[in-house]
Amino acid sequence: MTIRVLVVDDSALMRKIISDILNSDPDIKVIDTARNGQVAVEKVEQLRPDVVTLDHEMPVLDGLHALGYIMSECPTPVIMLSAADEKGAELTLNAFEYGAVDFIQKPSGTISRDIEQIAQEIRSKVKAAAKAQLKNLHFMEEHVISSDTRKTHSDRQKPISNPLRSNPRRVMTKKILAIGSSTGGPRALEQVIPKLPQDLRAAVLVVQHMPAGFTASLAQRLNSQSALEVREAKDGDLIREGVVLIAPGDYHMEVIQKMIDGKTVEVISLNKEPRELGVRPCVNVLFRTLAPIYGANILSVILTGMGMDGAEGVEIIKNAGGKAIAEDERSCVVYGMPKAIVDRGLADRIVPLEMIATTIQQLI
Repeated sequence: MTIRVLVVDDSALMRKIISDILNSDPDIKVIDTARNGQVAVEKVEQLRPDVVTLDHEMPVLDGLHALGYIMSECPTPVIMLSAADEKGAELTLNAFEYGAVDFIQKPSGTISRDIEQIAQEIRSKVKAAAKAQLKNLHFMEEHVISSDTRKTHSDRQKPISNPLRSNPRRVMTKKILAIGSSTGGPRALEQVIPKLPQDLRAAVLVVQHMPAGFTASLAQRLNSQSALEVREAKDGDLIREGVVLIAPGDYHMEVIQKMIDGKTVEVISLNKEPRELGVRPCVNVLFRTLAPIYGANILSVILTGMGMDGAEGVEIIKNAGGKAIAEDERSCVVYGMPKAIVDRGLADRIVPLEMIATTIQQLI
């Protein structure tokens, strides 16, 4: 069945380029375009497209407010288009709160004449969005965190010092919680990380498929909601209990062993080796490096996302004695990555998103 798309952008050039990219796929048809958010809302109601691509910055009604109207009045899978800057990253995370399924980073700002270089990504994300389970987005849901687990404002703003000296109460870990996610992942992580207790006896490593510039904002947002320390990983970071490190966009994240002060310790190593399965960071890359170091002390978790990233890595972890949790199809926005785990018979537990944090604590 042909996927019917509404393209929304205030630039006539961008509307034309994006439409041409989508129309080049026989399974996709652009049924109309809109030059601002207000027109977009009207056309969504009239045309009932299968997917909407929606620019952030537009006159009359911007993308975020248009998204709010669309999801409240005529819920439709929406992919946001965003510039690669700090403002764009924050707007994108807000868009997930409003119910966006996914986002596309414009390569060179608002008017990206070179957007053709990510044509395949655009087509793939539109196809994935068309299959999204909107009921699992829980848009505009309020995340309530109890006062005994929420950080104080001063804790959240505390600068991170040299990783060898920061937070001396955090000990080197013997257990690893390794999480992989993609489409729908930012919202899913907000349902998992903030529910983990401050005294979690494991280090937490996260690979979320996002480009450069977006993972730092995601880490800051999760840090403000969580009892655990959450930050974007840096090369050389020590692996410590109770610290959540998120792979930075456009970098593969590995764990390696090295000698520091006469002791063997585990640290983060970042690289820009070629993409695997079309992505960087890649879940498989991280998981492969964990298995020989931590073996049976690894708990892997695969959340919502399209594709098969993580399946190979989980299999390696399972062969080393580790365990795996897969998100249940009933709560996934896109049931791709967890399905690959389940289909291979690798999942020790298959649980809905709201039960994953509890299940993690049980298995840890």
